[in-house]
Amino acid sequence: MGIFLFTDFGSADIYAGQVRSVLHQHVPDVRVIDLFHDAPAFNIRAAAHLLAALANRLPMDSVTVAVVDPGVGGARAPVVVSADNRWYVGPDNGLISVVVARARSVQIFPITGMPEQRSASFHGRDLFAPVAARIASGELRAEQLPTKAQLDVEFGADDLAEVIYIDHYGNAFTGLRAGKVLPQARVVAGGREVGHARVFSEVPAGEAFWYENSLGLLELAANSASAAVRLGLKTGAAIRFAK
Repeated sequence: MGIFLFTDFGSADIYAGQVRSVLHQHVPDVRVIDLFHDAPAFNIRAAAHLLAALANRLPMDSVTVAVVDPGVGGARAPVVVSADNRWYVGPDNGLISVVVARARSVQIFPITGMPEQRSASFHGRDLFAPVAARIASGELRAEQLPTKAQLDVEFGADDLAEVIYIDHYGNAFTGLRAGKVLPQARVVAGGREVGHARVFSEVPAGEAFWYENSLGLLELAANSASAAVRLGLKTGAAIRFAK
């Protein structure tokens, strides 16, 4: 069983390393994998769709610490979720809800016990990481936990017609699953209309297009150029289909 980290902590900041340090203290023999630390900061809905796109590629029985948590220390509740035989630990603020809505089997468990020594603003390190470690070690099992019927915040299973992430190439991931879109569809983004291509080399250098990326999402890209620059896109930009 491995522990995966999905956060908006940033790859260059100090936070992910502190979480890894706590996990190493608790479960030194369990492998910890940095799934992603550059989820859109504070954008819970976009991150929820990105996490859902990654979820099917996580191994069975894995534990994911999922933290995009602008409400840390506030009223939002902490939660553990088992969805399709994969565990998720994080805030009940919608982040895990798209995974839950699309899963075939789900159990939801509130985290009720709080560590005495914890930072008010770093639950990823002081709460979620220790709980994930206990699950990964087998110390904490589903039958030991109280249950709740549903999450407090639910975004649902529907796709999100927005840009949810822009990578360093300038490729813009959307919250739309490409398998539901016909290849002849034309996508309107940033006020411009683009057609479909299977891969980058099918269009001339510099030309923007949409395709199904490796996560199964509709992605806006450009051959040897930044689609974000070409189309004037930022995270949250609306996507629609030409009539």
